[in-house]
Amino acid sequence: MERILLERETVELLIYTDAYERIRGRLDARVTPLVMHADARVTRAGDTIAPNEVQPDIAWANRDMYNLGPVRDFMVTCLKASRLRWVQSSAAGFEHPVFAKLVGNGVTLTNSNASAVPIAEFIFAQIIQSFHPQAERIAAQQEKRWQTYDFRDVHGTRWLVYGVGHIGSELAIRARAFGVEVVGCRRTPAGDEPVHKMIRPDELMDALPEADVVIMTAALNEENHHIVNERFINAMKSGATFVNIGRGGLVDERALLQGLDAGKPALAILDVFEEEPLPESSPFWSHPRVRLTAHCAGASPGTSLRGDEQFLANLRRYLDGEPLQMTVTL
Repeated sequence: MERILLERETVELLIYTDAYERIRGRLDARVTPLVMHADARVTRAGDTIAPNEVQPDIAWANRDMYNLGPVRDFMVTCLKASRLRWVQSSAAGFEHPVFAKLVGNGVTLTNSNASAVPIAEFIFAQIIQSFHPQAERIAAQQEKRWQTYDFRDVHGTRWLVYGVGHIGSELAIRARAFGVEVVGCRRTPAGDEPVHKMIRPDELMDALPEADVVIMTAALNEENHHIVNERFINAMKSGATFVNIGRGGLVDERALLQGLDAGKPALAILDVFEEEPLPESSPFWSHPRVRLTAHCAGASPGTSLRGDEQFLANLRRYLDGEPLQMTVTL
């Protein structure tokens, strides 16, 4: 990406206050921060500026902003910024229409793989826990019962990972270290995925009956919407564990519930849903074969810190007119 040369001596960066406080001492002198606060005010050098005067050249939409900040105001500001040329986002997916609109405005998008490590660890922890009778062990301790419980080996199992990008690759590396046979599924394999075997989506149905664990780590698009449907679930191996940390729209939730009621999959580990927050009326909350969490697989302090480093590295490239890393094509 060639940076458009500006008459001003600095470029203006829109950034959420939490991220700014962490990296303010490391920002290049060629950058003027436009800091958005929790109440959506934007300040420059401590002074509040009118919304119509907020015209950033670049923006860093990081995890702190998505989790704690005024996301809508941040994105509206980006959409209205006629000078905006580049947005780096920590979001795992770019299916929200706002990103397509930004690209239509001539904005370059880059992403961040900062959450790949904690999400891979989250998945691994959840699967190991599902193989071990932890609740029974804790109950035995509390009741002072000296009792032995068998558990299932992770070693020797086969895991099918749908979506071998940053997250899927980090997961595969960890799984292989435990003696897992990892099969990856990806629309366009690169050839360097850290798995034992790569398949394409048209081979997915043949691979499902052999997988002890099926993990969805892909972004959502038109081609894979509700890819986990009745046919998919019926093809799964009896006793298999199903994991979704990708996007809720990958799964036909009605079909999954019907499958769970019938015992297939044996367990569903779900961190994402089509409607979030998950309504209290959802049967997923109380289903005995479900372990659910609140879209928090990447909720590690390390995610924000790694994201900072990746943004600062890309910022240096932008300022020096060098190609940006992790460019997203919609």
